[in-house]
Amino acid sequence: MSAGVPPAAVRLETLIGDRRVGRFHVLLLALTGSVMFLDGLDTQAISFVAPVVAKEWHLPVAALGPLFSASIVGLMVGYLLLAPLAARIEHRRLIALSVALFGVFTLLCVFATDETQLIVFRFFTGVGLGGAIPSAVALASEFAPARRRSTFVMFSYCWLALGFVAASLLSGVLIPAWGWRSIFLIGGVLPLAVSVVLAVWLPRSPVHLLQRGEHAELHATLRRLVPDLSPHTTFVRDEPAAAKATRRDVLGRHRLAATLLLWLAFALNLGVFYAVLSWLPTVLLRLGHPTSTAVTATALVTVGGIAAALVIGPAMDKRGAFVTLGTVYLIGSALIAVLGFALTGSSGLLLAAAFLAGTCVTGGQMSVIALAAVLYPPRVRSTGVGWALGIGRAGGIVGPLLVGAALGAGAGARVVFLVMAAVFLLASGTVAVLSRVSRPAEVPVPQADPRPATAG
Repeated sequence: MSAGVPPAAVRLETLIGDRRVGRFHVLLLALTGSVMFLDGLDTQAISFVAPVVAKEWHLPVAALGPLFSASIVGLMVGYLLLAPLAARIEHRRLIALSVALFGVFTLLCVFATDETQLIVFRFFTGVGLGGAIPSAVALASEFAPARRRSTFVMFSYCWLALGFVAASLLSGVLIPAWGWRSIFLIGGVLPLAVSVVLAVWLPRSPVHLLQRGEHAELHATLRRLVPDLSPHTTFVRDEPAAAKATRRDVLGRHRLAATLLLWLAFALNLGVFYAVLSWLPTVLLRLGHPTSTAVTATALVTVGGIAAALVIGPAMDKRGAFVTLGTVYLIGSALIAVLGFALTGSSGLLLAAAFLAGTCVTGGQMSVIALAAVLYPPRVRSTGVGWALGIGRAGGIVGPLLVGAALGAGAGARVVFLVMAAVFLLASGTVAVLSRVSRPAEVPVPQADPRPATAG
């Protein structure tokens, strides 16, 4: 401990980082993961809803692009504008309110009568999720054991892939039986119920509580993690008491290059991710594959990401986040190309290729978020992750639109997938450069304030 720190005082990050994984962590991952699940459920459901809506409302194929991208634009707005509010109103409150907002506008989609209304409602559903996801990632990372931080973020994001799978299964059952509005009905009621659970059970941020001087609440929160914590324990900050997240923490000279490269990696990954998940069902149906094959192949893209997370997360903690992610993108480039050639092959070959491509397409998205959580310190993590997701969503917006334009202009599906493979190759190079500039970009952690903050 630093000189001048009383024996009873401990560093907050040390107390949290040295804990073993326990029941508290399992609950935390389930709660933060539920937010990711809702994101996956919503994102993938629109891939199956949009073609049905287009047929019912007699919309051209090109009109599907705005339907796919509306919520992604909303996500970007939520990431950029709402995520920084966590520094003021705290993670738990922002997550619960944002999820409730998402639920309300998803329910309104049930009553949409034309394309314009549906696009507007989809935009605001994205805004709600955009406010919740960065705080969910930041909170999971804040409570993670120090040697398991990447693994925690990856496992939390596995729920995103589970949401994709659930959307595929629900769409296959509900849309033929009750129509596309039934998907939005379930997709609206579920987040409203989850928001109540989050407001009650989700822990508050210890860093936020310590900065705000809410010592009694801090002690109560930490006892959920450390039941035998002494009521007389005091804490010191790893950063100065007055330190607050500012734009300079993300865009300052010491971190600007790393931030810009991170944004580029996000944009490239998310462009391919959303393009594949948005258009794969439509592409397969146009090539003559049965609906069951299209649904299964799309689900396997996300299942592959779940399987990969079991390997990628621990590898990032053990081997390093940069080298692991760069390798994922490099392998992913080859596997996306394989999927492109398998589109016209047998069902067995197609499904195998979809699963393998998913290990890197979906797994890569989880990994780059884990990388962002490692790159930024706790007090700026929500802002850093949120802005990276927000700027990266530009790729998520452009990707589906470009694929729609290319297919509408007569480009072959195989050519489109080969272009996406090249994009992943570029992402691998981006991470390689990021690994070089991030080390000198990181500044030393400020010395702890010698004045302990008393808890209890």
